[in-house]
Amino acid sequence: MGSLLVCPECAHEWNPNDSDVEATRVIKDASGNILADGDDVTIIKDMKVKGSSNTLKVGTKVRGIRLVDGPGDHDIEAKVDGFGPMNLKSSIVKKA
Repeated sequence: MGSLLVCPECAHEWNPNDSDVEATRVIKDASGNILADGDDVTIIKDMKVKGSSNTLKVGTKVRGIRLVDGPGDHDIEAKVDGFGPMNLKSSIVKKA
């Protein structure tokens, strides 16, 4: 296609010399606040943890989250006290 690049899956065309900066993914909590790496969050609803008989309770504080482009819609990695490392959805947390 000359100087244009073409995506083989969706047929989108673009010029590789354009200086457009791709938009970064913005992850928001349940209240609409923007989350960043290192933020502290609070769980807003009880959540049954797969593979454990314990439940993650409302109000559990999670410190020092890390935002990831993970599988599915789990976009937060964190270490939760009493549970260890786990992936969380941003829709069940609010910024502390």
